[in-house]
Amino acid sequence: MGAVRGWVFPAVRILIWALIAVSLVWLAFVRADPTSDAETAQPSADVRPPLVTVGRSDLSNTVSLTGQVNADPAMEVKATQAGEVSKLFLSPGAAVAVGTPIAEVRYEREPTSPPPMPTSSDPGAPASPATPSYRYVTTTSTAAGTLATVPVLVKQVVSVGDVLATVSPGTLSVSAPLTQADQLRLLAAPTAATVSVPGGPAPFGCANLSIGVPEGAPPTVPSPPDPYAPPVDPSSAPTGAIASCSIPPGTTVVAGLAATIDIEAGAATDVLVVPVTAVEGSVATGNVWLVTAGGGTPVLTEVTLGLTDGVMVEVKQGLTEGAQILEFVPNAEPPGIGDGG
Repeated sequence: MGAVRGWVFPAVRILIWALIAVSLVWLAFVRADPTSDAETAQPSADVRPPLVTVGRSDLSNTVSLTGQVNADPAMEVKATQAGEVSKLFLSPGAAVAVGTPIAEVRYEREPTSPPPMPTSSDPGAPASPATPSYRYVTTTSTAAGTLATVPVLVKQVVSVGDVLATVSPGTLSVSAPLTQADQLRLLAAPTAATVSVPGGPAPFGCANLSIGVPEGAPPTVPSPPDPYAPPVDPSSAPTGAIASCSIPPGTTVVAGLAATIDIEAGAATDVLVVPVTAVEGSVATGNVWLVTAGGGTPVLTEVTLGLTDGVMVEVKQGLTEGAQILEFVPNAEPPGIGDGG
């Protein structure tokens, strides 16, 4: 046992250290030699811009907007004659129809005959005052619904245009704000839309679709840019315009609920399409960079555009099926940069 400890173990340790030394020499002078693997020593990178092939597809321009259910505003019943309120026919809460009497206004009629001669024997006595003559005008409701307010009192003097009452139509509508991109996709919008209310009834049709800036709304003034805020895509900024449509009577919704408006603004079948990232411009006309068969510098090519779904856009003129173009507009910000996210 003493011979094993004295000779064998030291010999094994010397052998292990020798193997470690040989391995280090091989790693340092053989494995790391750049001439031993010329291929792996050469750096490489593919800097060619990504391309996309022009193809055919079906396209649907459906714009989805997030909005809210609102009660339609009350209609104002205004005085058409200056004078004094002589009678109020109804109180708030009463049901009214178009033409229902709301208030009566009394005004003094201009005298049409000279004042009567004095009856006194004294020629200097003043003439007797003429008896005033009055006329009465009945103001009627201009809308059907429920009488909401009557902000005047009997014997109150009113002028032409003063509000005598307001009538709530009792109807609902849904509206949603529009961005610049939404408005450009809705240049030829239909007159109806489909509305979905989370947790509410099944999606239903919504008539009388209107798009534009509400009457009397103040102009939209852009706020000064924040130098510390991330960049924002201008097409995603609100414009002050809204899309609004009337909810059918009997639909089980209430004011204040969130809703989604889906507006189908056109569809096309089997048309040439390219990604919107490949086109400079989005409405009517645009530019793409066409790659020629022999390679070389891509050629700026003008195209005529059609429908878009926000991801792909229809090309009506300027390209042929199978042509290759740059997938991204040169010098444009990559997707995801400049959208505020």
